[in-house]
Amino acid sequence: MAMPAQLPEVAVDLEVPFYDVDMMQIVWHGNYARYLEVARCALLDSFGYGYAEMRQSGFAWPVIDMRLRYVKPCRFQQKIRVKATLAEWEYRLRINYLVTDLATGERLTKARTDQVAVDIKTGEMRLASPPILLQKLGLAP
Repeated sequence: MAMPAQLPEVAVDLEVPFYDVDMMQIVWHGNYARYLEVARCALLDSFGYGYAEMRQSGFAWPVIDMRLRYVKPCRFQQKIRVKATLAEWEYRLRINYLVTDLATGERLTKARTDQVAVDIKTGEMRLASPPILLQKLGLAP
C-alpha cells in the first residue's frame, strides 16, 4: 500500500496541572493516558477523521493496546509537548507519541497506542481498515 506523502503528525503543548500530580509533585502514571488522548484527537482531526467522523462513518475505533516508556517524570507546572505520529493504518491505527520538555526538548516519555475499526451496527472488528480511513489519508479515491 502506498504511503502518504508525509506521515500525519501533530504536537500539542500542555502545562502539567496540580490535579495530575502525586504528593511528590510528579505526574501520576495513569494521567499520561489523558495527555496521549489530547494529542491523538488533534492528530485524527488533522486529517478529518476525528471521533465524530468515525462514528458518522459507522465505525468505532477503541484503543486495544497502549504502551508507555517513562524516561523522566513530568512535574507540576512543567510545560510539555506531546507529539503524535500516525505510524500504521492498514489493519489498525498505530500512533507513536513522544513527550518532551517544551523548553529543553528533553525526552520524558515514549508511548504507542493501537486502535482497530469496529462496525458499530454489528460490533464486529474489521480485519483491515475501512476505505474511509484510506480516503481521509489521501490513499484511495
